[in-house]
Amino acid sequence: MNNSNLQILLVEDDSTLSFIVKDNLERQNYNVDVADNGEKALTLYGSGNYALIILDVMLPKLDGFSVAKEIRKKDEQTPILFLTARSMTEDKIAGLTIGGDDYITKPFSMEELLLKMKIFLRRSNAIISDTLQQKHEISLGEYRFIEEELVLKHPEYERRLTLKEAELVKLFASHINSVLNRDHILIKIWGSNDYFLGRSLDVFISRLRKYFSYDPNIKIVNLHGVGFRFSVKDEEPADSKI
Repeated sequence: MNNSNLQILLVEDDSTLSFIVKDNLERQNYNVDVADNGEKALTLYGSGNYALIILDVMLPKLDGFSVAKEIRKKDEQTPILFLTARSMTEDKIAGLTIGGDDYITKPFSMEELLLKMKIFLRRSNAIISDTLQQKHEISLGEYRFIEEELVLKHPEYERRLTLKEAELVKLFASHINSVLNRDHILIKIWGSNDYFLGRSLDVFISRLRKYFSYDPNIKIVNLHGVGFRFSVKDEEPADSKI
């Protein structure tokens, strides 16, 4: 991937941290714009074309959650990576509920940040490449899932998904009416299965239940201590338990 074509928005009010992160990202040939408060972040976002947003939660003038809410009103696709304090568990869950794709806790290593960024940007780049090819749709009850566009369509409803939401829908779509082990989902989508990511999965499941609520024949069943079943009435099981 050619990083020199990728614009990153870094929103962080700690000048020392923002300098270090910006310097390291530019060494990797990313183009980086920096905002030190929420209002400036929205101004830059409105005039730029960003591949990824790194967003601190605690910001002056407008906090990170408020910034993310404004961005998500018109953009469900650009990945948002929240920066959170290690002790603030509620920040992590709240950020994902708003529409964040992932989080990284302070203090963090640049290697960890770069790895997370590469994962998101690789997926984004793959989706952009796919849109140049013939699109295909997946039927899920009364819904159609257009993977390349990150769009879930129903005759009465349409939703543009985040990357993580789309990956989760795709995983469920390939295992209709079969049990997906919780750890398998976490490793497949997030690359790990720690406690906080488990809470993150619960947030994403709640979102998907809302998105699929227009079709009463679709249920995401929680199998306590095991995992989830994406149930579509009258559909044959796609696979065995994983």
